[in-house]
Amino acid sequence: MIGPVSGIVLFAIVWFMMFLIILPIRVQTQGDLKDIVPGTHAGAPEHHHLGKKALWCTGISLVIWGAFVAIILSGVITVDDLENWMGRGAPAATSEISE
Repeated sequence: MIGPVSGIVLFAIVWFMMFLIILPIRVQTQGDLKDIVPGTHAGAPEHHHLGKKALWCTGISLVIWGAFVAIILSGVITVDDLENWMGRGAPAATSEISE
């Protein structure tokens, strides 16, 4: 079961990861616009469109977060599954066949 705090933390992680992915998309630098301010790097952003990127990031993050929550709540993938895939879980119990 996922609690409200866990859900908020999961959303924050997904949002920040998506924001860092979206951030460099369509950035216009001072070098691109041939308007370099003295003392700054040519790669410094001139038009970054942070508001639009934050809105897009929120929408995409809600979809990804919803998929994660659905998977967690449905029990399709459990914490034990993740631990076993990462090699950190206890070995699966095996039944001995007596002959």
